[in-house]
Amino acid sequence: MTPGDANAVRALFVTAGAWYLPHTAKAFEARGALAGLWISMKNSTGLAAARYRRCWPFHVAMKPFYHAGPPRWTEKAFYRFFPIWRWWLQRQPWPECNVVHAIMGFATEPFDRAKPTTLKVVDAQNSHPTSYCGYWQRELDLWCPGETVTIPRWMFARMNRELEAADLVLCPSSFVRDTMVQNGVPAQKCFVSPFGVDTSVFVPRRELPRQPQFICVGTICLRKGYQYLFRAFEIVKRSVPEAQLICVGRYKEDFRTERPKWAGTFRHYDSMSHQQLAPLLAQCTAFVLPSVEEGFARVLTEAMGAGLPLIASYESGATTLVRDGVEGFIVPPCDPQRLAEVMIRVALDRELNRRMGEAAYLKGAVSNSWQDYGDRLLAEYPRRLASLQARGPSA
Repeated sequence: MTPGDANAVRALFVTAGAWYLPHTAKAFEARGALAGLWISMKNSTGLAAARYRRCWPFHVAMKPFYHAGPPRWTEKAFYRFFPIWRWWLQRQPWPECNVVHAIMGFATEPFDRAKPTTLKVVDAQNSHPTSYCGYWQRELDLWCPGETVTIPRWMFARMNRELEAADLVLCPSSFVRDTMVQNGVPAQKCFVSPFGVDTSVFVPRRELPRQPQFICVGTICLRKGYQYLFRAFEIVKRSVPEAQLICVGRYKEDFRTERPKWAGTFRHYDSMSHQQLAPLLAQCTAFVLPSVEEGFARVLTEAMGAGLPLIASYESGATTLVRDGVEGFIVPPCDPQRLAEVMIRVALDRELNRRMGEAAYLKGAVSNSWQDYGDRLLAEYPRRLASLQARGPSA
């Protein structure tokens, strides 16, 4: 199926929070394939009002927590108010659709309402629930003893049931797919498609910075491997004293024991808009993300769009696009020494840096806009619908 005949698909997208679904929905709308987007956040991509429904009760309940108190309060409130989301969801008029596409953890209710002939898609924003919880808890045990994963067990249970009920599991990375298969999800049920990038905002750098500058973007927490990044950068500074590290992201509570050790060793920004982040990326030597668990960090493609070499772990999702030694380097997630070695190499070998950055742009940004991402799904979904219809509703 080509984008031109995408009207065969009519997809309903569902999630509380924002995630990346507005980008996907916008790409489907451009092809006449959108039945609706049901979400609790604002209409950030300018979808037609008729196809956008916002869960105002959930948003109003959560709003005080978005702007006050520590992130832990926001997380707890999110799950405490979850019944409001479910109540609202069950009362929305059901649109004409043949695909229901929901973020993992938010698919139960729309799946229950869908017809037997409707393609049910779980969009796996992270690895399999068992891996997701396990990798995260391991780091907590090592670096913040006594702390437990903040996602409640009932949410992980929902995720597992939704994966069982799904006809297709959309995996943003080969890492996510591999964890699905390792935990019993049939390989043929999985479809890998890395996230797109806004190529109007993220454009390739024009020159290499004179002073080595590494950048990492994402919540400063144990799951994203900052405890290893900071130790690696300590090693880097011994060989490249002028090197700098920039981190963009808010601290998570589980990093509280590590945070004081590294205060003042890097430049920190709590948050940035894409319009602010794009020029900063263009001033950097390389993007670094040694995540211990991730789905596919969207900032990977954003950094590739800026023409940066990537230094990242398989667990970050990077191997889906990055070949070790071509678009960057793939490093073990818990090995500061190895991480430091490749950071030093990328900083000192300017020709290698230039070559990897150009390769990263070609692989991660060219033909990988959010519309390209949506079109990949619109090419796959009709095949899955045909297979579902061939099996029959009782399959």
